[in-house]
Amino acid sequence: MNVTATTLHKLDFPRVQGALAARAASPLGVERALAVSPTLEPAAAERAWARVSEALSGPELSLGGVSDIRPLIARIKEGQVLEGLELLEIAYTMDAAGTIKRAVLASERPALAELAARLGSFSGALRLVREQLDPDGRVRDDATPKLREIRRRLNPLRGRIRERLQELLGRYADYVQEGLITLRRDRYVIPVRASAQSRVPGIVLDTSDSGATVFIEPQSVVPLNNELALLEFEERDEVRRILVALGQRLAFEPALEGTLEALAELDVVAASARLAKDWRLTKPSFDTSGAVRLTRARHPLVDGCVPNTLELDAERRLLIVTGPNAGGKTVLLKTLGLAAVMARSGLFVAAETATLPPFRALLTDIGDEQSIEASLSTYAGHLRNLRAIVEAAAPDVLVLVDELGSGTDPDEGAALSQAIVERLLESGARGLINTHLAPLKVFASQTPGVQNAAMSFDVGALSPRFELMVGQPGRSYALAIAERLGLPEALLARAHDILGPEGAALETLLQTLERQREALQAERDELAAAREVAAREAAVLREQIERLREREGEVLAAAAARADELLQETLQRAKELKRTATTDPEARPRALSELQRLRKEVQARTPHRTPKAKGPAPKPALAPGATVFVEAYGAKGQVLELRGDDVVVQLGLLKVTVPKSGVRLDRAPKPQRGAGGGYSAPARFESELNIRGERVEAALDKLRDFLLEAHALKAERVRILHGKGTGTLRDVVRSFLKDDKRVERFEDAPPYEGGHGVTVAHLRR
Repeated sequence: MNVTATTLHKLDFPRVQGALAARAASPLGVERALAVSPTLEPAAAERAWARVSEALSGPELSLGGVSDIRPLIARIKEGQVLEGLELLEIAYTMDAAGTIKRAVLASERPALAELAARLGSFSGALRLVREQLDPDGRVRDDATPKLREIRRRLNPLRGRIRERLQELLGRYADYVQEGLITLRRDRYVIPVRASAQSRVPGIVLDTSDSGATVFIEPQSVVPLNNELALLEFEERDEVRRILVALGQRLAFEPALEGTLEALAELDVVAASARLAKDWRLTKPSFDTSGAVRLTRARHPLVDGCVPNTLELDAERRLLIVTGPNAGGKTVLLKTLGLAAVMARSGLFVAAETATLPPFRALLTDIGDEQSIEASLSTYAGHLRNLRAIVEAAAPDVLVLVDELGSGTDPDEGAALSQAIVERLLESGARGLINTHLAPLKVFASQTPGVQNAAMSFDVGALSPRFELMVGQPGRSYALAIAERLGLPEALLARAHDILGPEGAALETLLQTLERQREALQAERDELAAAREVAAREAAVLREQIERLREREGEVLAAAAARADELLQETLQRAKELKRTATTDPEARPRALSELQRLRKEVQARTPHRTPKAKGPAPKPALAPGATVFVEAYGAKGQVLELRGDDVVVQLGLLKVTVPKSGVRLDRAPKPQRGAGGGYSAPARFESELNIRGERVEAALDKLRDFLLEAHALKAERVRILHGKGTGTLRDVVRSFLKDDKRVERFEDAPPYEGGHGVTVAHLRR
């Protein structure tokens, strides 16, 4: 985004940079945070947003152990020799980079992983540092074979020198100032009183400040000190060589520069996440169609800023914002500008939702509307800014103009301002324009592409509300405020006269519109509250209905269970009566009478349901002979007869009458042909006996019981399945039927229903 440093300063962007830097963890991150600018390409800004989102969603990025090692690297490249502790500082930063890289890659955050992949791996260099330096930065004895040999000789030599000097201290005890061995000019010496220096043979290397003590290198120690000095020179040379080589190895690691860059970017990402959390920022998005939508946007640096919603699109490219001074117009303008700048800098913005075009440029003319100076030079500065804005305006440009037309003659200013707005409309630019000029309010209400907006003001309290109202112009409230502040009535009356009827009419119109808007808003709030209450009550009703449905299900389940229990009891009783009628001829009439009583009792218990208004859907093929499922009894049976809205169903030994709506078709009846051409019951247990494979005695017992039950239940005809086989069972069955008085006649079944393997018997009524 093309934006000047002056504009960034007026939008308070340096304060945002400072807040970001304050949340960085390393000097690298602080420097990069202070350099954040709205220069990112849209794709780069979106990558930055993705990284911040991942930093917020996962474990916090920790950059512990990272320091700014660039000055140390520069010193090495200049040929300087670093101390061991300084080399360790470089190594610690390299090691921290590796730790951060492993942590980010393990957290499965792709956007951050892409950045962490740029961190180098310095295992070889770090291993060399550990081998040659100890934790306090001293070169290790075994750093190289040569240094190991030198130090192997040094320590015993120092021991011999100390032993010799201790011997001499005892020998010259009368002349020694103190029984101490010390160093002067890197050579071991003993302190001797100055008055007795001739008594101790040797070389005077130094004297005390008072002159009372001389430090003598005894003659017998000179060769040993010379040997020690040569070894120490060799040690210093070897240590220097090791430090130089180690520094060169670290400074010229190929991935070091890219690693430092990536560490700085990661630090800025972590700082951006902390800033987003502290300021309650949200992730923005780009809209290439040029639409601007900031929901409940606020200026993040204004304490207690009232949020407002801003929308610009192809139909509403410019907003003309009017209202009283100190009403929040400039803050609103800066809110939009700062949001656009922060988005193009890869930062989140202060809004609940934020959609912005990827603006190519941000053009502003923002002055201090509170200034009491209105010189020609000030107005000339505004004109220079406006000329630059008009010349560069385009569809991908955001324009922010504060107090358009101020600082000059109102009529001429209004004419020039309208011309500027017309030019901006032609260019397709988006933006906000703050003004007090009444002609611009009229122009905005009559011109497509531009819309009025106002900052609301509480006249009663003489305080702004800082709320944006889109769709109507605002009032300046100059005379209303003057009246509330107690200016003389004569003065106010004169001001109204000067304002004229047209100005008074405009103020009255604006006041009326404002009242109507407030009334509509109050009504809207009332409707919203009523809708919320209705929604809560509906939720309560839905909950109650669900509970009733659950209760209904429980009641129906209990009723069905009870009905099933009664049916089982009745069926069991019917079986017992059948057994009695079969085994006891004397009790047979009484058993059949009891069966008839049971049938009537079941029919009395059967609930007759009243059909619903619309009526149930007609049951296909519901006719005598059809198999149906009776819901009230949870059992299947055959339809014997249709009686209006009821149906008579045979359930085992019982015949029940139930509503048609209480049965469900299971199988339609099959067409049957008999000797008389009448209806015959379908092949079911109740009207068909299967005795195939039975012994003769058992088959006759079953046939006897079967005919007894069929006659008792007034069946018209029955089928006996005996099979073809040798014909023996068929002959026995027909012989029994011929002698049974309950059988009127019998015959073979039709070929397609069993032929000679089935005998159809017609019973007497």
